[in-house]
Amino acid sequence: QFFVKPSFRFKYWGFAWVPAPSHTVGHTLFWVMAVLAACVCVGAWFRVAAPLFALGFAYIQLIDATTYLNHYYLAFLLAGLLALSPAHRAWSVDAWRRKATVTHVPSGWLWLLRAQVGIVYTYAGLAKAHGDWLLEGQPLRIWLSSLTTLPVLGPLFAWDPAALLMSWAGFLFDASIVVWMSWRRTRPFAYAIIIVFHILTKVLFPIGMFPVIMVLSALVFFPPSWPRDLWARLRRRTESSPTPAPAALRPWSPAIITMASVFVVFQLLMPLRHWLYRGNVLWDEQGMRFSWRVMVREKNGTVTYLVKQASTGRQWEISPGRYLNHIQENEMAGQPDLILQLAHHIKRDFAARGFGPVEVRAEAYASLNGRPAAYLVKPNVDLTQQRDGIAKADWIAADPQLPVPRLRAISAAH
Repeated sequence: QFFVKPSFRFKYWGFAWVPAPSHTVGHTLFWVMAVLAACVCVGAWFRVAAPLFALGFAYIQLIDATTYLNHYYLAFLLAGLLALSPAHRAWSVDAWRRKATVTHVPSGWLWLLRAQVGIVYTYAGLAKAHGDWLLEGQPLRIWLSSLTTLPVLGPLFAWDPAALLMSWAGFLFDASIVVWMSWRRTRPFAYAIIIVFHILTKVLFPIGMFPVIMVLSALVFFPPSWPRDLWARLRRRTESSPTPAPAALRPWSPAIITMASVFVVFQLLMPLRHWLYRGNVLWDEQGMRFSWRVMVREKNGTVTYLVKQASTGRQWEISPGRYLNHIQENEMAGQPDLILQLAHHIKRDFAARGFGPVEVRAEAYASLNGRPAAYLVKPNVDLTQQRDGIAKADWIAADPQLPVPRLRAISAAH
């Protein structure tokens, strides 16, 4: 449904060359990925399985941009870091086969993983520092309005201040949790809050695997010897055995420190690139992906393409559903770069069918966080003459900057 059946696939900028899999290749790839994941999990042939898993996961995500989710991007980054790390040197099939006992690992891997998880949380918090989230409780107000019939919590969600209070709680959690997890005295309590927070988001919202990934990834903030310490305490309950020494840390080489620093700087700068465009990133989407803007906007749209034959002036109205499945159409309607990609595909399709050169314009309306729908793309622009890239997209309509409607959650539900 996501990777094999679509007849047209949206591409990330710079990755249009990535081929789509056939039915056989697509299904085979997922079975191979399952085997590789099992090998990584138990540390079997780790130096081969882990890199192949990371590459396979990257390929799956590059097949179609409409499948992008922040936690898929995070999973790829963690898979890549894991593939490069010495994670297989203890408690693994590889270590058992080599009969090797390793207690020293480069300390840089611990701090690199902490930095990656910390960046996700911190930028997720910074992304919520805007008026819609902190002053109007949007888009949580919209989402909670559909949950007012839930037992126990439903009446609470119907309470008008609930959305604003939960918005502030989410902002404060994301923006500060790394600090509390980095402090030894508050770490156990902070981790308990992480578990409760992510359980609630998993229960209330269709957020996929993100809560599970974050709950497990946050364990890197604990001392590196905690699994050995836990194992020692469990053994002491059943037998008399000495406590193993904590896993010691040794430094990285200067070359690896340099490469790791470049990676961290890139991860710090990538989410900030939207400032170069001087627009509302939630509206124009320039700089939206790969920036950890988790659950910060509710955006709906409709798109109709207007095709005009250059030689005769003949015109057609084209629905995106002619080329896309329902999932692709929903994702495309709120993302200008995807609207542009489909316009170019329509041009190629008409040329292949013998209609010659055509102009393609789009009547694209979008609603952001409950505002009235407005033009997302300038309707008088021939999109076939525009190119996607990293420059400011002047063909995207300006954010209407209308005030967010403050509706009572119970009214929105009705």
